[in-house]
Amino acid sequence: MFGKPSLNTRLAVGKALGAAFGIAGFMSLTVFPVGEDSLPRWGILLWYTTLGAVVGVFGVYTRHPVLGIPMPWWFLAPLLGAWMNFVLTLFTHDALAAGGVLSSPFRFAAEGAAVGLVIGFAATRFGGEGPGTVNRAMGVR
Repeated sequence: MFGKPSLNTRLAVGKALGAAFGIAGFMSLTVFPVGEDSLPRWGILLWYTTLGAVVGVFGVYTRHPVLGIPMPWWFLAPLLGAWMNFVLTLFTHDALAAGGVLSSPFRFAAEGAAVGLVIGFAATRFGGEGPGTVNRAMGVR
Protein backbone atom coordinates (compact mmCIF):
# COMPACT_ATOMS: atom_id res chain seq x y z
CA MET A 1 0.00 0.00 0.00
CA PHE A 2 2.80 2.44 0.85
CA GLY A 3 5.50 1.03 -1.42
CA LYS A 4 7.26 2.74 -4.28
CA PRO A 5 5.84 3.72 -6.73
CA SER A 6 2.59 4.42 -4.91
CA LEU A 7 0.01 7.16 -5.26
CA ASN A 8 -1.05 6.48 -1.67
CA THR A 9 2.48 7.22 -0.46
CA ARG A 10 2.63 10.40 -2.53
CA LEU A 11 -0.67 11.55 -1.05
CA ALA A 12 0.33 10.68 2.52
CA VAL A 13 3.68 12.46 2.25
CA GLY A 14 2.15 15.46 0.49
CA LYS A 15 -0.66 15.88 2.99
CA ALA A 16 1.65 15.38 5.99
CA LEU A 17 4.14 17.97 4.77
CA GLY A 18 1.33 20.29 3.70
CA ALA A 19 -0.19 20.03 7.16
CA ALA A 20 3.21 20.77 8.72
CA PHE A 21 3.58 23.90 6.57
CA GLY A 22 -0.03 24.80 7.37
CA ILE A 23 0.60 24.53 11.10
CA ALA A 24 3.68 26.73 10.71
CA GLY A 25 1.60 29.27 8.80
CA PHE A 26 -1.18 29.07 11.37
CA MET A 27 1.29 29.80 14.16
CA SER A 28 3.11 32.57 12.27
CA LEU A 29 -0.14 34.40 11.55
CA THR A 30 -0.62 34.79 15.30
CA VAL A 31 2.54 36.96 15.29
CA PHE A 32 1.59 39.13 12.31
CA PRO A 33 -1.53 41.27 12.52
CA VAL A 34 -4.20 39.90 10.17
CA GLY A 35 -7.15 41.31 12.02
CA GLU A 36 -9.22 39.81 14.76
CA ASP A 37 -10.79 37.19 12.53
CA SER A 38 -9.29 33.71 12.92
CA LEU A 39 -10.57 32.44 9.56
CA PRO A 40 -7.37 33.36 7.62
CA ARG A 41 -5.35 31.27 10.06
CA TRP A 42 -7.58 28.23 9.59
CA GLY A 43 -7.62 28.88 5.87
CA ILE A 44 -3.81 28.77 5.70
CA LEU A 45 -3.76 25.49 7.64
CA LEU A 46 -6.26 23.82 5.34
CA TRP A 47 -4.83 25.45 2.21
CA TYR A 48 -1.35 24.01 2.65
CA THR A 49 -2.77 20.57 3.44
CA THR A 50 -4.70 20.77 0.18
CA LEU A 51 -1.59 22.01 -1.65
CA GLY A 52 0.27 18.91 -0.43
CA ALA A 53 -2.49 16.65 -1.72
CA VAL A 54 -2.57 18.40 -5.11
CA VAL A 55 1.20 18.14 -5.53
CA GLY A 56 0.99 14.48 -4.52
CA VAL A 57 -1.70 13.67 -7.07
CA PHE A 58 -0.12 15.62 -9.92
CA GLY A 59 3.05 13.54 -9.60
CA VAL A 60 1.27 11.02 -11.80
CA TYR A 61 1.87 13.30 -14.79
CA THR A 62 5.41 13.25 -16.13
CA ARG A 63 4.39 14.65 -19.51
CA HIS A 64 1.87 17.33 -20.39
CA PRO A 65 -1.28 15.50 -21.55
CA VAL A 66 -1.94 17.83 -24.51
CA LEU A 67 1.42 19.28 -25.49
CA GLY A 68 3.46 16.15 -24.75
CA ILE A 69 6.34 18.11 -23.21
CA PRO A 70 8.11 16.63 -20.19
CA MET A 71 7.00 17.88 -16.76
CA PRO A 72 9.44 16.62 -14.11
CA TRP A 73 8.53 17.00 -10.45
CA TRP A 74 10.97 19.89 -9.97
CA PHE A 75 9.06 21.90 -12.60
CA LEU A 76 5.48 20.92 -11.82
CA ALA A 77 5.50 21.05 -7.99
CA PRO A 78 6.79 24.65 -7.69
CA LEU A 79 4.48 25.74 -10.50
CA LEU A 80 1.46 24.31 -8.67
CA GLY A 81 2.56 25.81 -5.37
CA ALA A 82 3.13 29.26 -6.85
CA TRP A 83 -0.17 29.23 -8.72
CA MET A 84 -2.21 28.05 -5.74
CA ASN A 85 -0.65 30.62 -3.41
CA PHE A 86 -1.21 33.37 -5.96
CA VAL A 87 -4.89 32.42 -6.06
CA LEU A 88 -4.93 32.32 -2.24
CA THR A 89 -3.59 35.86 -2.19
CA LEU A 90 -6.35 37.02 -4.54
CA PHE A 91 -9.00 35.63 -2.17
CA THR A 92 -7.45 36.79 1.11
CA HIS A 93 -5.69 39.99 0.10
CA ASP A 94 -7.82 42.21 2.35
CA ALA A 95 -7.13 40.08 5.41
CA LEU A 96 -3.41 39.83 4.65
CA ALA A 97 -3.01 43.52 3.74
CA ALA A 98 -2.67 44.32 7.43
CA GLY A 99 0.65 42.45 7.35
CA GLY A 100 2.28 45.19 5.25
CA VAL A 101 5.14 43.75 3.15
CA LEU A 102 3.86 40.24 3.81
CA SER A 103 0.72 40.90 1.77
CA SER A 104 2.50 40.98 -1.59
CA PRO A 105 1.04 38.39 -4.01
CA PHE A 106 4.52 37.86 -5.43
CA ARG A 107 5.91 36.99 -2.01
CA PHE A 108 3.17 34.42 -1.44
CA ALA A 109 3.66 32.98 -4.93
CA ALA A 110 7.38 32.56 -4.23
CA GLU A 111 6.57 30.98 -0.87
CA GLY A 112 4.17 28.58 -2.58
CA ALA A 113 6.83 27.65 -5.13
CA ALA A 114 9.29 26.85 -2.33
CA VAL A 115 6.71 24.84 -0.38
CA GLY A 116 5.66 23.00 -3.56
CA LEU A 117 9.29 22.18 -4.32
CA VAL A 118 9.84 20.68 -0.86
CA ILE A 119 6.60 18.68 -0.99
CA GLY A 120 7.28 17.54 -4.56
CA PHE A 121 10.78 16.38 -3.65
CA ALA A 122 9.62 14.38 -0.64
CA ALA A 123 6.59 12.91 -2.42
CA THR A 124 8.74 11.80 -5.35
CA ARG A 125 11.51 10.51 -3.09
CA PHE A 126 9.20 8.34 -1.01
CA GLY A 127 6.32 7.62 -3.41
CA GLY A 128 7.86 7.68 -6.87
CA GLU A 129 6.32 9.40 -9.88
CA GLY A 130 4.62 8.66 -13.14
CA PRO A 131 1.75 6.41 -14.20
CA GLY A 132 3.19 3.49 -12.23
CA THR A 133 1.97 5.12 -9.04
CA VAL A 134 -1.64 4.78 -10.18
CA ASN A 135 -1.21 1.20 -11.34
CA ARG A 136 0.03 0.16 -7.92
CA ALA A 137 -2.80 2.05 -6.18
CA MET A 138 -5.35 0.25 -8.37
CA GLY A 139 -3.81 -3.16 -7.68
CA VAL A 140 -2.37 -3.56 -11.20
CA ARG A 141 1.15 -4.99 -11.33
